Parts: sequence; structure tokens; C-alpha cells
Amino acid sequence: MHELAARLRRLPPSCGPVRLIGIDGHAGSGKSTFAGRLARALDAAPVLRLDDLASHDALFAWTRRLRTEVIDPLSRGESAHYAPYDWHARRFGPPRALPPAEVVLVEGVGAGRRDLRPWLARLLWMEVPREESWARGRERDGEEQRDFWDGWVQAERRHFAEDPSRPFADLLVRQCEKGYEVLPGPAGTGGSDPCVTYGDGPSAVC
Repeated sequence: MHELAARLRRLPPSCGPVRLIGIDGHAGSGKSTFAGRLARALDAAPVLRLDDLASHDALFAWTRRLRTEVIDPLSRGESAHYAPYDWHARRFGPPRALPPAEVVLVEGVGAGRRDLRPWLARLLWMEVPREESWARGRERDGEEQRDFWDGWVQAERRHFAEDPSRPFADLLVRQCEKGYEVLPGPAGTGGSDPCVTYGDGPSAVC
């Protein structure tokens, strides 16, 4: 993971002084886990989880909030402040700060949407088929979230049909038995040398 972190640090800033890194993929593809490991390799880089911007009433209609509450302040070199959504209480909580760190990770379905891509230094796509991802997500969330998942799957299908992310990914991330394989993406801007990362350990081959 440290090799990938070093590559990201070498990128030019993309949003004011910040290198904004998008991590996209289908729901249940492992974005949150991967983002957490990458954040640790980046010395506790801040992570913006798009689940905090979305809500039951606006699964994907959060672009304006993202721009005004996060992108605009970071582009000025200022801390962003946004109110994370509580999915159990169904309301937004108190504001949370997001500092203009050297690298900031943006993790969630839609992190590579067209309105966000101009501000990204790199877009990573979790390379897990959608049906497999959704099955993982349903198993993780259990029977009590079955109705939510039925609605989510349809909303995600519509979103990616209208605003696909994968064709614009700089890097593809595939999970291996003990780590991740990072490969050049369809956008062709992520470099030519694949690497495999093991959480907090050294690079190796799956």
C-alpha cells in the first residue's frame, strides 16, 4: 500500500493544495475497507465518505452539497465543513471538518461522477462485478436492509447508466487473497506498472 501512497503523493494538486483521490465502484465492492487501508498508508489522510452526503431522499443528488461544502473550501486551501447523514436516525448530524490535507480520499458510489472528475488527481475503480458486489452488500447489511437494497440497486443502475465512472478510471483495484492488485485503468493515465499492495505491508505479487 505504501508504494501506491507514494505514487499518489507525487501527483500535482488537483483541488487547491489538495490531491483529491476518488475511490468508486459498486456498492459492496470494498471501497470503504480499501480507503481505510490507503488512508493509513498516507499517514492518516482524511477520508470523505459519500454516504455521509447522501440520504434516503437523495441517494445520488448530492453534487451541489459536495461542491459548496467541500470542493469550494478545499480549492481555496480552507477546511471544509459538512453535516454527515445518520442513516438510522434519518437526519443530518452536526458539522464535521475536513482539512485541506496533502491527499484527501473521496470514497463512495459516484466518486467518479462527471461533476467531480475535474477536481480529482486520480480516480480508482474497485474492479468487482456489480452482482457480486451487491451480493456482498446484502449479506453485510442483513435481512433488515432488504427493502433498502432493492431500491438501491435500481438507483445505482440508473446512476451508472447515465453517469458511468469506470471508463474514466486511472487505476483499477482488484482484491487478492492477501492484498490488492493495482492496474492501469481505461483512462490510461495511471501509469504502466501494476503493483500489488498488502494493507500496511510491502508490495508483492498475488
